[in-house]
Amino acid sequence: MPKRIFINLPVADVAASTAFYEAIGFERNDRFSNEQASSMVWSDSIHVMLLAKPFFATFTEKTIVNATTSTTGHYALSFDSRDAVDAIASAAVAAGGREVHGPQDLGFMYSRAFEDPDGHGFGPFWMDPAAAHGGPPDQG
Repeated sequence: MPKRIFINLPVADVAASTAFYEAIGFERNDRFSNEQASSMVWSDSIHVMLLAKPFFATFTEKTIVNATTSTTGHYALSFDSRDAVDAIASAAVAAGGREVHGPQDLGFMYSRAFEDPDGHGFGPFWMDPAAAHGGPPDQG
Protein backbone atom coordinates (compact mmCIF):
# COMPACT_ATOMS: atom_id res chain seq x y z
CA MET A 1 0.00 0.00 0.00
CA PRO A 2 1.42 3.42 -0.87
CA LYS A 3 1.94 5.95 1.91
CA ARG A 4 -1.24 7.85 2.67
CA ILE A 5 -2.49 10.20 5.34
CA PHE A 6 -5.86 9.80 7.03
CA ILE A 7 -6.80 12.81 9.14
CA ASN A 8 -9.41 11.87 11.76
CA LEU A 9 -11.64 14.75 12.84
CA PRO A 10 -14.29 14.64 15.57
CA VAL A 11 -17.53 16.22 14.37
CA ALA A 12 -20.87 17.02 15.97
CA ASP A 13 -23.01 15.95 12.99
CA VAL A 14 -21.58 13.46 10.48
CA ALA A 15 -24.23 14.15 7.81
CA ALA A 16 -23.82 17.94 8.02
CA SER A 17 -20.02 17.67 7.99
CA THR A 18 -20.17 15.31 5.02
CA ALA A 19 -22.26 17.85 3.10
CA PHE A 20 -19.75 20.60 3.95
CA TYR A 21 -16.75 18.59 2.73
CA GLU A 22 -18.58 17.57 -0.45
CA ALA A 23 -19.36 21.25 -1.09
CA ILE A 24 -15.65 22.10 -0.99
CA GLY A 25 -14.60 19.31 -3.35
CA PHE A 26 -14.04 16.17 -1.27
CA GLU A 27 -15.68 12.92 -2.38
CA ARG A 28 -17.33 10.51 0.07
CA ASN A 29 -16.06 6.93 -0.04
CA ASP A 30 -19.17 4.91 0.75
CA ARG A 31 -17.17 1.71 1.43
CA PHE A 32 -15.70 3.26 4.58
CA SER A 33 -18.65 5.41 5.66
CA ASN A 34 -21.70 4.89 7.84
CA GLU A 35 -23.79 6.82 10.39
CA GLN A 36 -20.75 7.20 12.68
CA ALA A 37 -18.16 8.14 10.08
CA SER A 38 -17.64 9.51 6.61
CA SER A 39 -14.49 8.79 4.67
CA MET A 40 -13.82 11.89 2.58
CA VAL A 41 -11.27 11.65 -0.23
CA TRP A 42 -9.17 14.67 -1.17
CA SER A 43 -6.69 12.78 -3.36
CA ASP A 44 -5.32 9.27 -3.78
CA SER A 45 -3.10 9.83 -0.77
CA ILE A 46 -5.08 12.22 1.46
CA HIS A 47 -8.31 11.30 3.22
CA VAL A 48 -10.27 12.99 5.99
CA MET A 49 -12.26 10.75 8.30
CA LEU A 50 -15.22 12.61 9.83
CA LEU A 51 -16.02 10.77 13.04
CA ALA A 52 -19.00 11.38 15.32
CA LYS A 53 -17.56 12.62 18.63
CA PRO A 54 -18.74 9.56 20.65
CA PHE A 55 -17.14 7.25 18.06
CA PHE A 56 -13.95 9.37 17.95
CA ALA A 57 -13.77 9.06 21.76
CA THR A 58 -13.32 5.28 21.43
CA PHE A 59 -9.88 5.91 19.88
CA THR A 60 -8.46 8.01 22.71
CA GLU A 61 -8.55 8.47 26.46
CA LYS A 62 -7.85 12.19 26.04
CA THR A 63 -10.46 14.91 26.18
CA ILE A 64 -11.80 15.88 22.78
CA VAL A 65 -11.26 19.62 22.55
CA ASN A 66 -13.75 22.08 21.16
CA ALA A 67 -12.04 23.14 17.94
CA THR A 68 -14.11 26.33 17.84
CA THR A 69 -12.29 27.57 20.96
CA SER A 70 -9.00 25.64 20.93
CA THR A 71 -6.53 25.05 18.14
CA THR A 72 -6.00 21.41 17.33
CA GLY A 73 -4.21 21.74 14.02
CA HIS A 74 -4.25 23.62 10.76
CA TYR A 75 -4.24 21.60 7.57
CA ALA A 76 -2.64 23.21 4.52
CA LEU A 77 -3.98 22.21 1.09
CA SER A 78 -1.99 23.05 -2.02
CA PHE A 79 -3.60 24.24 -5.25
CA ASP A 80 -2.41 24.91 -8.80
CA SER A 81 -3.67 28.50 -8.94
CA ARG A 82 -4.76 31.50 -6.92
CA ASP A 83 -8.23 31.15 -8.44
CA ALA A 84 -8.51 27.61 -7.06
CA VAL A 85 -7.55 28.91 -3.59
CA ASP A 86 -10.27 31.54 -3.84
CA ALA A 87 -12.79 28.97 -5.10
CA ILE A 88 -12.40 26.56 -2.18
CA ALA A 89 -12.37 29.37 0.40
CA SER A 90 -15.56 30.83 -1.09
CA ALA A 91 -17.18 27.39 -1.24
CA ALA A 92 -16.27 26.79 2.41
CA VAL A 93 -17.93 30.01 3.55
CA ALA A 94 -20.99 29.36 1.36
CA ALA A 95 -21.31 25.86 2.87
CA GLY A 96 -21.32 27.11 6.46
CA GLY A 97 -17.63 27.43 7.23
CA ARG A 98 -15.91 30.51 8.66
CA GLU A 99 -13.20 32.50 6.93
CA VAL A 100 -10.23 32.89 9.28
CA HIS A 101 -8.32 35.23 7.01
CA GLY A 102 -8.82 36.59 3.55
CA PRO A 103 -6.24 36.64 0.79
CA GLN A 104 -2.62 36.92 1.86
CA ASP A 105 -0.30 37.53 -1.07
CA LEU A 106 3.45 37.19 -0.53
CA GLY A 107 4.17 37.29 -4.26
CA PHE A 108 5.64 33.77 -4.40
CA MET A 109 2.78 32.37 -2.30
CA TYR A 110 -0.94 33.13 -1.99
CA SER A 111 -3.16 31.79 0.78
CA ARG A 112 -6.44 32.02 2.61
CA ALA A 113 -7.77 30.20 5.66
CA PHE A 114 -11.12 28.83 6.76
CA GLU A 115 -12.65 26.59 9.39
CA ASP A 116 -15.24 23.89 8.89
CA PRO A 117 -18.47 24.09 10.96
CA ASP A 118 -16.73 22.23 13.82
CA GLY A 119 -13.80 24.68 13.89
CA HIS A 120 -11.15 22.53 12.16
CA GLY A 121 -8.78 24.87 10.29
CA PHE A 122 -7.64 24.63 6.68
CA GLY A 123 -5.21 26.81 4.77
CA PRO A 124 -5.52 26.52 1.01
CA PHE A 125 -2.49 27.97 -0.75
CA TRP A 126 -0.80 28.37 -4.11
CA MET A 127 2.98 28.60 -4.39
CA ASP A 128 5.01 29.66 -7.40
CA PRO A 129 6.62 26.44 -8.67
CA ALA A 130 10.07 28.08 -8.71
CA ALA A 131 9.70 29.02 -5.03
CA ALA A 132 8.41 25.54 -4.19
CA HIS A 133 11.64 24.04 -5.58
CA GLY A 134 14.12 26.75 -4.65
CA GLY A 135 12.67 28.32 -1.52
CA PRO A 136 11.20 31.77 -1.09
CA PRO A 137 12.97 34.69 -2.74
CA ASP A 138 15.45 36.66 -0.64
CA GLN A 139 13.70 39.33 1.37
CA GLY A 140 16.91 41.43 1.64
